[in-house]
Amino acid sequence: MIRVAIVDDQEILRQGMKMILSTQEDMEIAGEGSNGTEGYRLCEAHAVDVILMDIKMPVMDGVEATRRIKRDFPNTKVIILTTFDEDEFIFEGLKNGASGYLLKDASPDSIIEAIRNVHGGGAQIQPRVAARVVDRLRELNGCEGEKDPRIGSLTERERDIVQLVGQGKNNREIADELFITEGTAKNHISNILVKLELRDRTQLAIFAVKNRLI
Repeated sequence: MIRVAIVDDQEILRQGMKMILSTQEDMEIAGEGSNGTEGYRLCEAHAVDVILMDIKMPVMDGVEATRRIKRDFPNTKVIILTTFDEDEFIFEGLKNGASGYLLKDASPDSIIEAIRNVHGGGAQIQPRVAARVVDRLRELNGCEGEKDPRIGSLTERERDIVQLVGQGKNNREIADELFITEGTAKNHISNILVKLELRDRTQLAIFAVKNRLI
């Protein structure tokens, strides 16, 4: 059972999300909050697996709440769900350890899929958000789309795995795709993160998109 918390300052959105999630047999509502402080307290009081987190909220915004939650409850996955698609929010949320970023106009099916995916160890970034991230990274790096030279350090199998991570697949799905064990897939990803000097699979997914590996 996936325990999901909903943190948003709009009650109507929280109620709508609760209705959607209540139809899923493998999910239950761990709680709800109207700001980042309440979201953090939910993690203190309950075993929360996944948080749907708005960014623009009073008291404590979603960016700071994500940072504190990932620091103190590293096993809790955060999906940023917001109408705000400005670069500053995207980067700050991902930098602070969010496992996914969806805009609020995402379909219910997409949100459900994202929850299951990040709970299983995947990363979920809505395509048009990923495109903004890549464009912004290229601006910051002053590059015209050339590929990162670190790609050359990857084996063919590792490139296959990076591609699948970029598609948002979790370890089990990668293992099934490549006919390897889930443990082997996990070990490959750990080695890839070391080689590419990346923190987590969300950064790896962005790396895959940026370098046109998917």
